[in-house]
Amino acid sequence: MTKHIQFFDTTLRDGEQTIGVNFSIQDKIMLAQKISDWGADVIEAGFPVASENDFKAVRQIGQTITNCNIIGLARCVKKDIDAVIRALADAPNGQIHVFIATSPIHREAKLHMNQAAVIKKITECVSYARQSFEHVEFSPEDATRTEWDFLVKAIRTAIKAGADVINIPDTTGYTNPDEFGALFDYLKKNIPEFDRVTFSVHCHNDLGMATANALAAIKHGATRIEGTINGIGERAGNTALEEVAAAMYVRKDFYQAENHVNLKKTFEIAKMVSEKSKMPIPHNKPITGANVFAHESGIHQDGFLKNHATYEILTPQSVGIAHSSIPLGKLSGSHAVATKLSQLGYQVSSADMQEIFPIFKQVADNQAIVSNDDLRQIMQQFEKVGQMN
Repeated sequence: MTKHIQFFDTTLRDGEQTIGVNFSIQDKIMLAQKISDWGADVIEAGFPVASENDFKAVRQIGQTITNCNIIGLARCVKKDIDAVIRALADAPNGQIHVFIATSPIHREAKLHMNQAAVIKKITECVSYARQSFEHVEFSPEDATRTEWDFLVKAIRTAIKAGADVINIPDTTGYTNPDEFGALFDYLKKNIPEFDRVTFSVHCHNDLGMATANALAAIKHGATRIEGTINGIGERAGNTALEEVAAAMYVRKDFYQAENHVNLKKTFEIAKMVSEKSKMPIPHNKPITGANVFAHESGIHQDGFLKNHATYEILTPQSVGIAHSSIPLGKLSGSHAVATKLSQLGYQVSSADMQEIFPIFKQVADNQAIVSNDDLRQIMQQFEKVGQMN
């Protein structure tokens, strides 16, 4: 059965926690509009108690964006919750996200609280938030390093207090797909209310597994994925939502799930986030990087020219990129060179290529990319040799 996966975008909150990133209020409103149009079901607009500008941005986004839900973040602290209430309680689609750490290292080193105190705080704060919001999301921070039996107790406490979304954060990028899947299986088995609430995941990328962990969670019962555009965020970043969307599109046969994302708008929003965050998209970044739809190896170029699907599992147009490219370099083959020459207006035979290709290789051996101007010079050299002969 196909299930629906909600996309929860936290580019404006966790994404802004990237070192050096500071979105203006206007930037946030503009990004929120683009992200909602891209198809996000939920936008975490910020942390209202953190600063005056954060409060203003969350409030303005809550009043402006009406085609998806807008969430404000709060610790399990009354003043945090009050800040979200002031920012979003009268917004058309305002919601709240409250969290407290549950792992031993966080309880002992950061909170100085025992398990009983954490449970009491969850009850107090979730029930308090529920008085002002119909929908309350609760996160047991550092869930993947929390004792599984205590995690179940914390989650069930939050549900009883009024939470209808439970987020399982891999706060430090500690888990792996097998372990994360097993954790979800354990939660399903031990939480009778599992199917009555939405289970979400918020994965960090410290070990490079954020996207893989999020996708594993989909297979094991999660119905909401939290992340950011371009994977920006604290430390090594978050799950890149565009990667999850593309994986669900390419492997719909495996995940048996759908979402509201308009994949064709992906490159547009990725560029905007890159510009506003002043963080260039790495050339090898999955889905939107400059090299993703470029083929330089001769073997790859030959296969691609015969059938694009030999080396592309989704088309560039499907994510909003105009076309693929075949850059020429020292690893390129004669098929690609002949194709590029034809595009430049040169009519070359197989016999011609036997003479042209060695000239090309000599040029390519000494530079990264052979440009169109280089090809024209190669053809001038070839024609000159032909006239001499």
